[in-house]
Amino acid sequence: MIEFRNFSLTYPTGSRPALQNIDLVVPRGQFCAVAGADGAGKTTLAGVVSGVVPQMTGGETTGSARVGGRLLAETQPSELVGEVGLVMQNPFNQLSGARFSLREELAFGLENLGVERAEMIRRVDRVMADLRLTALADHSPYEISGGQQQLLAIGSALVMRPAVMVLDEPTSQLDAVATGVVFEALETLRAQGVTVILFEHRLERPARYADRVVILNEGRIAADGPPTDVLTDPRLAEWGVAPLRYTTAARRAAGRGLWESDRPLPVTLEAAAEGFTASLKSTRTAGGM
Repeated sequence: MIEFRNFSLTYPTGSRPALQNIDLVVPRGQFCAVAGADGAGKTTLAGVVSGVVPQMTGGETTGSARVGGRLLAETQPSELVGEVGLVMQNPFNQLSGARFSLREELAFGLENLGVERAEMIRRVDRVMADLRLTALADHSPYEISGGQQQLLAIGSALVMRPAVMVLDEPTSQLDAVATGVVFEALETLRAQGVTVILFEHRLERPARYADRVVILNEGRIAADGPPTDVLTDPRLAEWGVAPLRYTTAARRAAGRGLWESDRPLPVTLEAAAEGFTASLKSTRTAGGM
């Protein structure tokens, strides 16, 4: 579904490539999380997948990038509207400014595509329910909180039913409850065969939901694999990515003989609790002997 082959990109004013020799294939229906320090290339990669970069920003490229078989160098962003949904960090930038309620804002893109009215209503009602926005349906998009605006921006992409969802730090303004709602929605999309590529710096949720984690460092792919492998890599800090607290606690415990040596380091709360419980039982058993 998403395919990069030896892809590099340098912005017009850039002194070095923003992306360098990217080889990345994300198949249909996969949930791929991309992390990295500020300036690592996350937003640029998100822009390339959505067709915004370099078509609207300029820049020189080498190699190839494709989405759904389309060569992005030969595709205009408007041609990807029905295929790729993009959610950016700042939801205010994604409000149309042309509609007066959340319901109308969610329907705006569907209206432009000429979707039949009954189908439009079904989609809008479903997305509002999934993102828990139904009670705000008749409110102005400019009279709700920043977190609610972010949910609205996500809903505006979801309602289009794209084959690919690209999200650039979509939960940066959301509390824990709203973040959980978003990830539940993304999990549903993945189950429906939608390809999800999420660019994030907070990795507790991606560790639980993502099939795969890619780490970018200075425009290059530094690591790529299952969350349990990538997020326990001791080089994370070198790449500007904060290790998960569960992994850090278990690694410290292992150094003191308080984590079973044959047990993988955890990346979720459940795995950490299971590991520490097993270690405690083992210690008690050994002490009893």
